[in-house]
Amino acid sequence: MNKKARSKIIAYIFLIVVGVVMVYPLVWLFFSCFKTNQELFGSLTFLPDHFSMDGFINGWKGSGQFTYGTFYKNTFLQVIPTVLFTVLSTGLVAYGFARFRFPMKKFLFLLMISTMMLPSSVITIPRYVMFNTFGWNDTYMPFWIPALLATYPFFIFMQIQFMRGIPRELDESAYVDGCNPFVTYVRIIFPLMKPAIFSVIIFQFLWRWNDYYNNLIFISSTKKYAISLALKMSIDSTGGVTEWSNVLSMSFLSMIPPTLLFFFAQKYFVEGITAGSVKG
Repeated sequence: MNKKARSKIIAYIFLIVVGVVMVYPLVWLFFSCFKTNQELFGSLTFLPDHFSMDGFINGWKGSGQFTYGTFYKNTFLQVIPTVLFTVLSTGLVAYGFARFRFPMKKFLFLLMISTMMLPSSVITIPRYVMFNTFGWNDTYMPFWIPALLATYPFFIFMQIQFMRGIPRELDESAYVDGCNPFVTYVRIIFPLMKPAIFSVIIFQFLWRWNDYYNNLIFISSTKKYAISLALKMSIDSTGGVTEWSNVLSMSFLSMIPPTLLFFFAQKYFVEGITAGSVKG
C-alpha cells in the first residue's frame, strides 16, 4: 500500500469517526422518543425495550387547549414572511451599495457594518417600548417589519461580496437594452445571486425557527406561540413529573423542516458562502 492510499484511508476513518460523533446525539434523540421516563433515567441501553408511539401521540396534543399543529402553523406564519422579506430587502440594499455611487456611501456602509457589533440584548428594551407604542407586541410584526426594512447587516454584507463578483458589463448591456436599474436587478442580478440568496434563506430560516429569546419577549398569547415556546411550555405545564418522551418527540419533529431545507439547499449554500468569502 503506497503512502497516498494510506493517507486516504486514514482521512476516511477520521471523517467516519467525526460523523458518528456528530450524528450520535440525533440518533439517541430519535430512539429516546420511544422510551419511558424509567428507561431514560434508569437504563443505559441505546434502544428502547419496546417501541411505542405514545410520545408522538401525547406530545402532539400539546397543552390540551392548543395542539402542536397550531404551534407549527404559528411558526411557519412567523418564519416564512420574515425570510421572504429579508431576501427582498437585503438584496435591494446590497445592490445599492455594490453598484451605485451616492453621497456618504462609505459612511453609511461603515454605519451599517458597525451595527453587527451591537449586541441584540442592548436594544431589547428600546425595541420593546417602540413596538408596544405601535401596538405590535403579541403579534408577528416585530419579526416581519425589521425584515422588511433590511435590519440584518450580515446578509447585506454577504450579498455585496457576492455581487462584486458579477461583471458590471451585464448591467451595462441591460441599460443599453432599455432596462432601468430596478429591472436590471430583477432580471439580471437577482437570478445570478441564487447561491447567496439560498444562504440568506437557510441562515434566516434556522435563526428564526430556533429563536426563543425574541418570541419570549414579544409573544404573550399561547395561541400565537411558536414551537420554541411550545417546547418550553411542555416542560413547565405538567406541574408534576415531565413525560420526557413527549418533549423529545416534539423536539425531534421540530428539527425536520430546517434539516430538510438544509439538505435540499446545501449545494447553493456552500457556493454562496465560498463565493462571498473570496471576493474583495
